[in-house]
Amino acid sequence: MPSSSGPAIENLYSEQRTFPPPADFAERATIGDPAVYDEAEQDVEAWWASHAGALRWTKPWDTICQWDPPFARWFDGGQLNVSDNCVDRHIDDGHGSQVAYYWEGEPGDTREITYHQLRDEVCRFANALKDLGVAKGDRVNIYLPMIPELPVAMLACARIGAIHSVVFAGFSSQSLVDRIEDADAHVLITADGAYRKGNVVPLKESADRAMSSTDKVTTCVVVRRTGDDVEMTEGRDHFYDDVVDGQSAECPPEPMDAEDVLYILYTSGTTGKPKGIVHTTGGYLTQVAATHRLVFDLKPDTDVYWCAADIGWVTGHSYIVYGPLANRATSIMYEGAPDHPGKDRFWEIVDRYKATILYTAPTAIRAFMKWGAELPAKHDLSSLRLLGTVGEPINPEAWMWYHEHIGGGTAPVVDTWWQTETGAIMITPLPGVTASKPGSAMTAFPGIRAVVVDEQGEAVAPGGGGYLTLQRPWPAMLRTIWGDEERYRDTYWSRFGPDIYFAGDGAKLDDDGHVWLLGRVDDVMNISGHRISTTEVESALVDHPKVAEAAVTGRADEMTGQAIAAFVTLRSGEDPSDELAAQLREHVAERIGKIARPANVLFTEDLPKTRSGKIMRRLLKDIAEGRELGDVTTLANADIVDEIKTRSDSAKAEEQ
Repeated sequence: MPSSSGPAIENLYSEQRTFPPPADFAERATIGDPAVYDEAEQDVEAWWASHAGALRWTKPWDTICQWDPPFARWFDGGQLNVSDNCVDRHIDDGHGSQVAYYWEGEPGDTREITYHQLRDEVCRFANALKDLGVAKGDRVNIYLPMIPELPVAMLACARIGAIHSVVFAGFSSQSLVDRIEDADAHVLITADGAYRKGNVVPLKESADRAMSSTDKVTTCVVVRRTGDDVEMTEGRDHFYDDVVDGQSAECPPEPMDAEDVLYILYTSGTTGKPKGIVHTTGGYLTQVAATHRLVFDLKPDTDVYWCAADIGWVTGHSYIVYGPLANRATSIMYEGAPDHPGKDRFWEIVDRYKATILYTAPTAIRAFMKWGAELPAKHDLSSLRLLGTVGEPINPEAWMWYHEHIGGGTAPVVDTWWQTETGAIMITPLPGVTASKPGSAMTAFPGIRAVVVDEQGEAVAPGGGGYLTLQRPWPAMLRTIWGDEERYRDTYWSRFGPDIYFAGDGAKLDDDGHVWLLGRVDDVMNISGHRISTTEVESALVDHPKVAEAAVTGRADEMTGQAIAAFVTLRSGEDPSDELAAQLREHVAERIGKIARPANVLFTEDLPKTRSGKIMRRLLKDIAEGRELGDVTTLANADIVDEIKTRSDSAKAEEQ
């Protein structure tokens, strides 16, 4: 991780609103006593061991944690199987008839899958994989849409000890090639196609292009999703139904050491080769189960939980598959887009299945804001008792909209910070304990030591800003980068020392010592010597009642070094104007200071986003500075880039 220069990130945006847990919620909460933090701090290893003990181990561990910075081993000597813990354990306890997933496809088709049915399907596919030559330690690439066969494939790999590497179905064939090559995977699981906004995405075609570019893949299993005709290569390609038919529903789970690799998941940075993040078995399952149960206050007998992410990302791994299934949750799993066929599709789903917990991204929430509060108002959302956010810092006004219009003003909101690398939630309110502030992730989960530091690595005081670090090993932490130990050290453990993890994110502490995430350090702007976070300026813009979403970036300026360029999307029914642009510039100045006033405001119908919903500020910076744009085909909405560039060029011409 490159060193950052200059003073610490300034603390500008302030928030006075506080929302304590509702009394009736706190009374019934799994964790309702703040003493849990002291308990965890007094004996961290015992704290994590107590959560590991809730799982089923076939052999007890010898040591809880071995820490040889920057390498950790958790529950060494112990053995367990993730698939056994996610399905068999609950069946053995008499819960086989409980629904594991309510699945809904974008076209409206549905499936209801019990734990018993899930176990049987996992075993049949696990046996099929073994017949195809897959053995313990082999890498299997999974390139599937959000259909039940995706968690089935993951659990089948886990059951036989194969290492899965899920590739988001929205990624290109080249992205798939990169991951196949790096992991040396010889088996690929894909589908004929996927549904997205009413269209069929030809997944098998992309898979074929990938397989023609690498000689690694010798076996490809194809799930029939759309029913479209696809090319099948004799000897290599097999339909899922054909290999599963006739297989036994009995497949003994492979005993796995706690430190055996469970999966590799690649982070796709804007530059450089994707990093294969390695997660192992015992510590990972311990922490995703603990955080899922406590952060979402899960009641497995009554809750209907919906994490509206994609399993292709770590959020889906940890909080659609492994955490919820380990906790015997009943989950909703949805295949398609949130605005198809109508912009109220999410709220139809909440209403239909009576969801009690919803976990989604700030990007989605801001889109819902833009579409209007009348859409959720058409549906009965009263079943929702807890809301969560994930993926990026949430603007305070988006938090408020979510709380009021989706949570009815009563459901606690847990704003969670974590990463692919951390494996599980690290900073979050506990909903029965923590009084939340809109926009703040509040405090580290019990047992986690998160410290905001300055350039020298010294902890900042309340009111200060700097860099987020983790200063203690945690069970779900990445163990290495697949095949590249040196890159693991250099990327995460070199900035402040081999025993301090640098997250690459800026953060601040408010006057009460609560944590506010400020986005990637790369997104910090240097305005007249002041280091200002894009997140705080964006939050000030979204604070305006006419704004739904905003992105800001620094652009070169002769006077100030950098000037702030703002890109703004308005709420439904609002019209852009020069007068409104001036109002927004002054609104930011009043909200957080004149130093943060945008030099210009450009209105746009949307912002360029990755497939996971994160705003691509790098592209906006290129547009603001008039540079040539790189490849944009992997964006979720590539067409918006040309529109923004045209408007930006036009605005510059008018200024001249």
